[in-house]
Amino acid sequence: MKSSILLGALLAGAGFAALPLPAAAQETVTLEEALALAGATDGVSPGSQNPRTIGPRAEVEAAQALLTQAGLRPNPEASLEVENVAGSGPYSGLSAAEYTLSAGLPLELGGKRGARLAAARADVDVALLREKMAIADLAMTVRQRYVGAVAAQSRVALALNVVERNRELARIAAELVAAGREPPLRSLRAQAELSEAEAELKAAQATALASRFVLGMLWSQDPAPPPAEGFPRLEPPHEMLAEYQGLEPRLAAAERIAAQSLVGRERASGIPDPRVSAGVRRFEESNDNALVLGVTLPLPFRDRNQGHVAAARAQARGAAARETVAVSEYRQAVAEARADYLAAEAKADTLEAESLPQAEEALRLADIGYRNGKFELIEVLSAAEARDGIRRALIDAREAQGKAAALLIRLATQ
Repeated sequence: MKSSILLGALLAGAGFAALPLPAAAQETVTLEEALALAGATDGVSPGSQNPRTIGPRAEVEAAQALLTQAGLRPNPEASLEVENVAGSGPYSGLSAAEYTLSAGLPLELGGKRGARLAAARADVDVALLREKMAIADLAMTVRQRYVGAVAAQSRVALALNVVERNRELARIAAELVAAGREPPLRSLRAQAELSEAEAELKAAQATALASRFVLGMLWSQDPAPPPAEGFPRLEPPHEMLAEYQGLEPRLAAAERIAAQSLVGRERASGIPDPRVSAGVRRFEESNDNALVLGVTLPLPFRDRNQGHVAAARAQARGAAARETVAVSEYRQAVAEARADYLAAEAKADTLEAESLPQAEEALRLADIGYRNGKFELIEVLSAAEARDGIRRALIDAREAQGKAAALLIRLATQ
């Protein structure tokens, strides 16, 4: 089973190595540069070409256009009527014609315009918050993928170190076997460990390249350059209280307000609007003129927009419930992310300050003893495996710490 896994890793590494890399593949990219390339900086420009920000920005523009439309008043109407023409007898010509030129204007009652504006403003607030969320989500994704790329690069460095050490152990074992101080089995064991280490190096290199592809996809179709050496310093907010309001609760509250404003708009729409008109009538037969006044009032016997009002009220209740859930889930997410960050930080600091130095010293002593024929190869390999396990655990802990910090930064975004 293990040999098949190593063979698969070798093939995967060869496959990734065959992929074309950009000309600047040997340059490095910092986290700040990655954020800027993805258009995920705090001062993101409306001209950003990242599809992840173009869509939300377009929604904001659409909501703002609808706000402008909501503020417009009804258009006036003009009409021209000609009566008593093309008939029979005295009405056969134009001598008895009557011409009426009038202008009319619908009068909005019940605060329709104010209700429309309130609903449109609420929609703009929702769209703006969604845009902020999209940018914050993109920034979090960039940070987490960048941390993943750094971790993958660190695993490559570790795998290279393991290969170099196993190559040296294989050389020493061969010399000891040739001198008759070790049985041939020792040399075969060292060669097997070297082959396994080389396979793991291929797998680590393939994973590192894949992580750069994943990172680069946030702003292009090419793999990102290698990340700068070392994990980036991500400082999450040190205090995130239960009442801390992030984007999720704010968006839920804005959606509740928008839903409630729809109730007012639909109720206002149920109030009938009269239409007033005024004009002049011309009597061709007597050459007289007369003023014409009119009022038209719909009778709301059946349609009072009651269905839309009931639907809007139901949507408002649903939005209020979703706000409660969003606040609860947000607080839970903050608590879990904070716990994950502190746990990963404590583990990484302990491994780096205590466990790793001890393992390094144990490996150094075992290596010296093996070179002098005091220890067997198995003891050196065991010490090396313990040290490498700690180094892998340290990389995993720093990766978990960085990703948790990125999530906390996202949750703290206002």
